[in-house]
Amino acid sequence: MGANVPPVRAPEIDRPGLTWLNIDKPLSLGDLKGRLVILDFWTFCCVNCLHVLPALRRVEEAFPQDVVVIGVHSPKFAAEKDPAGVQRAVARYAITHPVIHDPDMQLWRAYAVRAWPTLVFVSPAGRVVGHAPGEPDTGKLLQAVERLLAEARDGGTLSPQPLALTPAVEPSGDLRFPGKVKPVPGRRRLRPLRRWAVADAGHHQIVLLDDRGRETGRFGSGEPGLADGPAATARFTDPQGLIATADVIYVADTGNHAIRAIDLATGDVATLAGIGRRGRALTGRATPGDRTALASPWDLAIRDDTVFFANAGTHQIGALDRVSGTVVRLAGNGGEGLVDGATETAQLAQPSGLALSADGQSLAFADSETSSVRMLGLRRMQVTTLVGTGLFDFGHVNGRLDDARLQHPLGVAMDRDGTLLVADSYNHAIRHIDVAAGTVTDFDGGTYTCQDPVCLPLGEPAGIWVDAGARRAPVLLSDTNNHRILAFDRAGRTYRTWAS
Repeated sequence: MGANVPPVRAPEIDRPGLTWLNIDKPLSLGDLKGRLVILDFWTFCCVNCLHVLPALRRVEEAFPQDVVVIGVHSPKFAAEKDPAGVQRAVARYAITHPVIHDPDMQLWRAYAVRAWPTLVFVSPAGRVVGHAPGEPDTGKLLQAVERLLAEARDGGTLSPQPLALTPAVEPSGDLRFPGKVKPVPGRRRLRPLRRWAVADAGHHQIVLLDDRGRETGRFGSGEPGLADGPAATARFTDPQGLIATADVIYVADTGNHAIRAIDLATGDVATLAGIGRRGRALTGRATPGDRTALASPWDLAIRDDTVFFANAGTHQIGALDRVSGTVVRLAGNGGEGLVDGATETAQLAQPSGLALSADGQSLAFADSETSSVRMLGLRRMQVTTLVGTGLFDFGHVNGRLDDARLQHPLGVAMDRDGTLLVADSYNHAIRHIDVAAGTVTDFDGGTYTCQDPVCLPLGEPAGIWVDAGARRAPVLLSDTNNHRILAFDRAGRTYRTWAS
């Protein structure tokens, strides 16, 4: 459980300025007397915070009346201070316990929290009995909770009772919190055949669309889990990224910490790498994919027999060999930061979007926690930063590369001239990086006209695609919180909902 602390009186959690979610009224510590309270200090940008949620669900299932889990959302980024964004994140990650949105971090300071994620344990008598920074081991967490409950039971302070919850229901159409959108190459006899794959994260499925955005197939039952087999019964969990050949869709099955493969001829799903649980940092030694634990793979790119993957949970980029089935670290020493240089010593921070250059020699990536876009040179194996300066430097600033700022970008695409388009998620914008000119601008510049009957502002776009080989092809954007894919016509300067 981490370091124990003296059992001091827990600071009150019912305070002015806080927004409560998943419950109809605020709770005080007095309301929770008689139950063990676990305060989960988190922020929705943090992949390591997301790794804690399955362990907390296990605790809630094991002790439904003895334990109350309360999330304390303590935002890092400016965009995370918006309660509507927090509500969307609670729905996206299927959080059903009460969540306190604390935009000014009152409770963070009151409980002397220093890092995301941190669990704080409050006894049934209202005393702080432990802090656990970092990601807990599920088994050890369950043991610690059992011990604390036994102590409270022996001391006569435990008084189990259920908690009435009112989790919000997020409306959903054909897509729900979509992640990346990528083409599925193919060719008819006389003209190209274009299909598209979307990581439909909220439905735990992969969706196949035709060139007009019409659904032609789905893979996965829609229930979260890790199961191979036919399209209708296979299971994914919160898949965020993908890449396709004419024969196979490779899937970054984020919630399962795995890379999966969909055979387009049969619809069958197979697991290529990952073992269903969060792994430690990858090493420079190739290991069998089916015996190597990954950590929240978030996006994929492909070159010949190599599938590149953003291993967001360990702040690394890895490679899967399609022939040998082995995985190996390509970049990132596992530390979280912004350090350029040789790939084995470079530091990344939650890489979440990948784009391969036309010559296959450079891999651009959105490094979300440093609000940066960086480049991995595959010939010299060097990491360089194009935009971004550090873990706590962010904003919406155009101009020269050194001066420009992004805010938690999640997607990146490379155009035919080597320029980059970025899904700048927390700025709810598309950004354009002209590497040759050394500048960053807003992609639309406010000049694109919406053609939808009802026009909505962008909502945390997470994926973007531009066809570098087709001048007239639209730019596709995964408008995640609006549950849709947008198509931008660069020639006509218009955009519209393409799939939703």
